[in-house]
Amino acid sequence: MTNLRLMLSSLTLLGSVAMFGQGARNIVISEVMTSNTQSIEDEFGHREAWVELANTSYSTYNVRGMYLTTNPKVLDESLSAPQRISMMSVIPNGDDRTNLAARHYMMLFCNSNPAQGKLHLSLPVDSTGPVFLALYNANGVELIDSVTIPVLEADESYARIDGHWTVCGVGDATPGHDNKVQANAAKGKIEEFKDKDPHGFAMAIMAMGIVFLCLSLLWIFFTVFGMIMRHMDTAKKVVNQQPIKPITKTVAKTAEIGHKTSNLLQEGFDKKGIDMEVYMAVIGMALRQYEDDVHDVESGIITIKPKDTGWDDEYTQMTQLHDPFLPSTPKAPIIPTTPELH
Repeated sequence: MTNLRLMLSSLTLLGSVAMFGQGARNIVISEVMTSNTQSIEDEFGHREAWVELANTSYSTYNVRGMYLTTNPKVLDESLSAPQRISMMSVIPNGDDRTNLAARHYMMLFCNSNPAQGKLHLSLPVDSTGPVFLALYNANGVELIDSVTIPVLEADESYARIDGHWTVCGVGDATPGHDNKVQANAAKGKIEEFKDKDPHGFAMAIMAMGIVFLCLSLLWIFFTVFGMIMRHMDTAKKVVNQQPIKPITKTVAKTAEIGHKTSNLLQEGFDKKGIDMEVYMAVIGMALRQYEDDVHDVESGIITIKPKDTGWDDEYTQMTQLHDPFLPSTPKAPIIPTTPELH
């Protein structure tokens, strides 16, 4: 029974250590400024170099007891934990701000005196050259995060944005805030697009989409324009085409006369003292004249006038049935007048 209790206690202890270590892994170095002349101030109004830590997890983690160092000698694996710790600056406890909430940030001032506050470290940061910065777990052995900071100008920062480190210009640092806000300010639109589309697939699809959209709009425009022009040509042909049937002009003329008749009647009603019979007589004469002259304006009409003859005209021409009569004068034609039948 005693051995079983020892095994359970050991497993519980190992699980706790593993969970603790996993929580520490979620703490990362987020942003660093080595020369601060216009950025944030401490409680005493001083501007000092600063380091920003971020909790990337969705649970609270206390960073007290963790270590920061700028001495690359701590990477020597032959060093013991006390030897490493002697080259580090510890994050002290006793301040609620070390209890870092989920997705939150904490600022630590460097090149400072720890007596000025819990978040002031004696960590040396050189602004004239590259700086190695490492974050160690509370045991002083486990390396949590590290970065080499290039030489920065005054008020420039070195920030981790979407997993990549980049130099942010003056005024673009975001101490205590999400560096994604900084990305929009520090980078141009082209750089942002390059980061989001490193292989150019989205750019190619967008370009082809714009081209096809323009071609579609042009096709629609010219199709509609062509239809309009065809309709206009058809309308011109219809207007200029000669009427085939005479009834066309008749209808047009009738409509014209009707319009004139309406105007005459209206004027007749409006003008007092003028007899309406005069207007009606004029209208009747106009219609009569139009009916008599219809064929003069029509084409392709043959008018045949009948010629009446007597019932015996043909018989007088048939001389084989009777003797012709001699004309009364030598020059007169031989035309029978009162033939004798044989």
